[in-house]
Amino acid sequence: MSTKRSHLRFRLTSNHRLNSYLFLFTLLSLILFLALKPTHHSTPKPLPNTTISTTHNLPSIPKFAYFITGTRGDGARVDRLLRAVYHRRNYYLLHLDLEASDAERVDLVKSVGQLENVMVVGKANLVTSKGPTMIACLLHAVAVLLKQGKDWDWFINLSASDYPLMPQDDILHIFSYLPRDLNFLEHTTNIGWKEFQRARPIIIDPGLYHSKKSGVFWAKEKRSMPASFKLFMGSAWVVLTRPFLEFCVWGWDNLPRTLLMYYTNFLSSPEGYFHTVICNHKDYQNTTVNHDMHYIKWDNPPKQYPVNLTIQHFPDMLESGAPFAHSFSKDDPVLDKIDTELLGRRSDQSSVIFGKIDVVRPTLSSKRLEKLIADLLSTQNFRPRQCK
Repeated sequence: MSTKRSHLRFRLTSNHRLNSYLFLFTLLSLILFLALKPTHHSTPKPLPNTTISTTHNLPSIPKFAYFITGTRGDGARVDRLLRAVYHRRNYYLLHLDLEASDAERVDLVKSVGQLENVMVVGKANLVTSKGPTMIACLLHAVAVLLKQGKDWDWFINLSASDYPLMPQDDILHIFSYLPRDLNFLEHTTNIGWKEFQRARPIIIDPGLYHSKKSGVFWAKEKRSMPASFKLFMGSAWVVLTRPFLEFCVWGWDNLPRTLLMYYTNFLSSPEGYFHTVICNHKDYQNTTVNHDMHYIKWDNPPKQYPVNLTIQHFPDMLESGAPFAHSFSKDDPVLDKIDTELLGRRSDQSSVIFGKIDVVRPTLSSKRLEKLIADLLSTQNFRPRQCK
């Protein structure tokens, strides 16, 4: 029970006599004595949704809003990924695109039906690889999560080929100590070859007006680099704050809508849209942390897609300290190793563990994430790498 504090006000005038001053002094002395006297009601009530002991002032535990996507044949992978990242505190939105069959979508709904904080997109979106329908699907998911989940702190997007490298308790534990305005996304304005293969080409995504998936169309003309804003690109994987995404979806400033129109004809728009919005607005450009919270292995020189991770990459995954990794082949043996050695779950475990919603029990894996975050927020890495 919270303690209410009353405030006594006295108006002193020059007409008060000496006995009035003596009375006032006595009254104030009594109030001071009562205030210093120990009481059983002096302990404040803990904040809601927070585990707080009487001896430690622990920070409030955050909530994540996950968007997990897949396509035809990915139903089982999405279900496995969901159970690997599941926690009762979070919100989860699952999406199998229009290429997936209705039967896959129904099976997924049945599989997660007992989980109250999990939603499945019923009317699936058509998503063209590398087309702007990808960012449209992402913004749709953000809008749904903003409406259905009222109190989450960070949005995280994952695909069926992703997998966590530590339990949710570890991630929640470390993020509880972070400012709630930090946005994690890999970004740079030094786009190099992407200027000629991403920014200057003009594409048309048939998914904007057809119901069948096909490749994007390329126009013969090229466009010049924008002059009214600076272009940023990076990874498509992000960990973004609720206030920033409200700004993108509700758009009280015209910048998000202007850039959304620009990225309508942009190849691989999720690799640039959020990055360009956040780095071109003064209210958010100083909230960026230049990392996507993923371990990703590329060939040298890089190819179109990253390397599929296997057991031989396991030590490097641990060394990275990243909470997630991309990408894995379906049912690769390294996933079983991650389940048993890092997540503390059996590879054949189809259920989820229902613990207390307000309690997290971090493991030693949290130290790896703590080290990564400390390095990212260090003097030499944080400010110097923001929107550069």
